[in-house]
Amino acid sequence: MATEAARVLPGLQVTLWPEPFEADDVLAVAAWHPPAGLLGTLPKLQMVASIGAGTEHILRCPDLPADVAVTRIVDPAQARGMAEYVLWAALYYHRGFDQMAAQQRQGLWHMPPQGPARAFRVGIMGLGGMGLQTALCLRDFGFAVSGWSRSAHAVEDLHTFAGDAALPEFLAPLDMVVCLLPLTPATHGLCNAGFFARMKTGAALVNVGRGEQVVLPDLLAALDSGHLRGAVLDVFDREPLQADDALWRHPKICLTPHMASSASDQTIAQQIVTNTLRLRQGLLPLHTMDRQRGY
Repeated sequence: MATEAARVLPGLQVTLWPEPFEADDVLAVAAWHPPAGLLGTLPKLQMVASIGAGTEHILRCPDLPADVAVTRIVDPAQARGMAEYVLWAALYYHRGFDQMAAQQRQGLWHMPPQGPARAFRVGIMGLGGMGLQTALCLRDFGFAVSGWSRSAHAVEDLHTFAGDAALPEFLAPLDMVVCLLPLTPATHGLCNAGFFARMKTGAALVNVGRGEQVVLPDLLAALDSGHLRGAVLDVFDREPLQADDALWRHPKICLTPHMASSASDQTIAQQIVTNTLRLRQGLLPLHTMDRQRGY
């Protein structure tokens, strides 16, 4: 960060917490979880920059001033990484690798039926930058892809749905549902018992959005009853997941440690320093989130 600051904005001082600093000198804070109580002590603060694509953790800070801009990182390479992860998940279920893992533990040799990708239906929830690129990646690979979002999106060769009323119709035919939604009051706990009941028997869930969007006891009930085939979970409401958590050992859950995709350090530094420069020039920072919408 300091090297990028010196290149883009000579003279900008970058302080790494918990190094000492003068509160009156702080124009911007870049963090994932800002230190408790810090933001309210900075009288000239103009921007809090999330070092990732999400901002809900920043919004939960009780001392976040109402007039301070909150920004997020936008990295096209991060969207591509997300598409790769979800493509892997689609292949994992489409080609039956979950069944092969279970058979390996039992020492069984049994070839599952194989079919074309177009016969496997994937639904992407969330058609923002990462969701849209993920949907197009799977579509171009040959999967039957549809998308759902809270507001309407028109995408060529992609069947899209919008709003709560369309959610049951969207879910009903899918073999795999991917949650790539931002965390808002409307999406908190969205994937619950009623949601899973609307999914087709034998379908799988992939959550790469936010952990708080999935009600885990309801998911476990749907898996244990046999209604759902399995789940790939990359995000959790509390991270890191504790070593003794039963999710690690559930036979129908594939768990990864919040690794689906991430922005590069260079992109993070460039965008945060560029936005700080914009503040000093009296301009609005780029990629500022809308507090009313929550993203």
